[in-house]
Amino acid sequence: MKGIANEFKQFIMRGNVIDMAVGIIIGGAFTKIVNSMVADVLMPPLGLLMGKVDFSNWFVVIKDGANGAHNFNTIAEAQAAGATTLNLGLFLNAIISFLIVAFCIFILIKAINKLNKPAPAPAAAPTTKKCPYCCSEIALEATRCPNCTSEIK
Repeated sequence: MKGIANEFKQFIMRGNVIDMAVGIIIGGAFTKIVNSMVADVLMPPLGLLMGKVDFSNWFVVIKDGANGAHNFNTIAEAQAAGATTLNLGLFLNAIISFLIVAFCIFILIKAINKLNKPAPAPAAAPTTKKCPYCCSEIALEATRCPNCTSEIK
């Protein structure tokens, strides 16, 4: 039992597991910020531009509520009456939120990759030179060209 506890402790204390946990926590907080930005900042002006449409309450009743009621102003009213709704506006908000989060993650990964890019390796020292007579490649140490047999100084 003690061996399993030690093995679990080693697993938990690995750097990548802790990094993943931190990433999940920050991601959850970031998602709340993005959801608020979409619902509270982006969608109201977009709805205004499209004729004062409130996307958060853009829905279609697919099954009437109690007593045959089918005209509702909000999703909350429809759900309170027991109606079944297709919540298109909430789905649109979720899509926009996803796209913003995905774009932010793309930019973040791109920046991290740019920072972690290894420095270019220094150019390797040349191992050959050109024969001044026939212009063929020969070893640096050569004193005579193997192609034209000219003596190289």
